[in-house]
Amino acid sequence: MSKEKIFADGFSFSTRDNQPDFVVGRVSVKIEDAIPFLKEHGSKRGWVNLNILVGRSGNPYIELDTFEPKSNTQKAPASVVEEDNLPF
Repeated sequence: MSKEKIFADGFSFSTRDNQPDFVVGRVSVKIEDAIPFLKEHGSKRGWVNLNILVGRSGNPYIELDTFEPKSNTQKAPASVVEEDNLPF
């Protein structure tokens, strides 16, 4: 039950051999490709989450994070004593 990967158009991630230890990597954005991707996949709150992953080839890539938390549609259990049933 795996979802199809959605690669982030216009985004790339890379590292350099001589980068300092505190540098994780570099994200490059190609504006003309990224803006339509962001508009298509943007949430109602104005955010797009992306994951930086490493492929089988060993090369990093950026993928759309499609995780959606399960909605909690169950009602909370009723309290043991309801106010309307109190004898006083």
